[in-house]
Amino acid sequence: MLDIASLVRVDVVAVTAAQIDMGVCDAIQRNAPVEDSTAMSAPHLPKVAGIDPTVPAPAHTAEPLHGLPTPPVAPGAMIQDKLAGWVSDLTTLHELTERLTRTGTLHDALQEVLRAGAALVGARRGMAVLEPADGLGPTTTIGLGLAHADLGTIETVPRSATSYGRLLDDLPEGPPAERRPSGAAAVGVPDLFADEGLDPRHREVAARLGYAASYAVPLTTAAAGRLGAAVWLYDEPAEPAEGRRHLVGLYGRYASEHLARLLELERGRARLAAIAEELLPSRLPRVPGVQLAARHRTGPQGGGDWYDALALPEGALGMAVGSVSGSGPSALAAMGRLRASLRAYAVMEGEDPVAVLSDLELLLRLTEPARSATALFAYAEPARRRVVLAGAGHAPPLIVGERRTEFVETSLSAPLGMLACWEAPSVEIAPEPGETVLLCTDGLLRRTGDTMDRAFARLHAAATTVPKADRADPGAVADHVLRTVLPDGGRGDEDVVVLAARFE
Repeated sequence: MLDIASLVRVDVVAVTAAQIDMGVCDAIQRNAPVEDSTAMSAPHLPKVAGIDPTVPAPAHTAEPLHGLPTPPVAPGAMIQDKLAGWVSDLTTLHELTERLTRTGTLHDALQEVLRAGAALVGARRGMAVLEPADGLGPTTTIGLGLAHADLGTIETVPRSATSYGRLLDDLPEGPPAERRPSGAAAVGVPDLFADEGLDPRHREVAARLGYAASYAVPLTTAAAGRLGAAVWLYDEPAEPAEGRRHLVGLYGRYASEHLARLLELERGRARLAAIAEELLPSRLPRVPGVQLAARHRTGPQGGGDWYDALALPEGALGMAVGSVSGSGPSALAAMGRLRASLRAYAVMEGEDPVAVLSDLELLLRLTEPARSATALFAYAEPARRRVVLAGAGHAPPLIVGERRTEFVETSLSAPLGMLACWEAPSVEIAPEPGETVLLCTDGLLRRTGDTMDRAFARLHAAATTVPKADRADPGAVADHVLRTVLPDGGRGDEDVVVLAARFE
């Protein structure tokens, strides 16, 4: 990794003799009486990775006598110093790359790249631009020590006038003040204001934000090509030393490979999310006497949680939520087939939810015997404020109103595909005017990271604290529950589905 000279000749005898001599002197010094007590409590300079601290002259080294030649430096001392510096640099690089490998998203990885690069080049602020050359996205700009408005201000500078812009657009070198180290693709501008040909807008923005120099490196890989660029900004004219430039170049190459892997994962997740959204209802039906709202969050692996709502004859409404075991494209395909089948059964015999789920269970056992699923189907008559529902291994609905917030008591039942013959009794409820019935999948509970009892308690507490002004909007009720139960998005990879129905 680091360029270490391959031919180094060392006089082993001389090195050993020098080490023995120094060891004897050190032993004499350790056993000598202490003349100054302050020497024992003198502060030690901190050791910074990659930077050799100032080392005072050893105590056993005496002043050279006048008229006598200075003894030569031990042959191994210089080599030991160089090796110590290389080891320190390697340790620094190892620690920074280890921190980078612990990031799991593009945003976190870009933030870590900026922090690590700032430590290596000695800058305080920076900016990373993700802009894949294939044009498939995603594109983003991340700042370090720069506010969102500052990033917008920098982007008003013509790209061709910025160092990172020339890297992104593969433009030739800029003005004479710009330096590209030999054999490297990095772009350094040690003194912006010394450049007479600096773009006027760039000069204005640099003066406003208070930076006077920059150092930019490309983020590229051999397989994926250009991914983006990172630039660090100095408050005063400066540039990193040659050793620092070499380290940040090595780190940039490793970071580019890591970003390329995360980019593929991000694109895969986006494709799965797009497929999942296409398999779900594009819009919810409008049925007199009830308002509907749905919220769906696809997990990173693309789970099989789904929801549905369809208008039935005589002003009735069918509502369903469910989850298919597994993840990825196969789970999405199974989810689409299961949802389409349930719609057909609901149209034919929707007034009997038990019959709907029984037919669905038979279909699942015959067509996909290795897969299980949970489901809950509700047949609602808004004009009569009557709901009949049945569930198969699914979380019970939650009624949210001014006078009550409670779970519907449903009988225990196994998921679909787990028993030779599924059967469970239905339950009838009567929502009051203004009350909202929440149907949710188990992913909402599992993402809390708590036990199921504690997760149910969190869901109940979240529904209890819905503001009075939001109770008239089922979408606002669902949003409040999601924000309260999963304030940081939750843990795990499960999908989350919430279907809310407010009865008028």
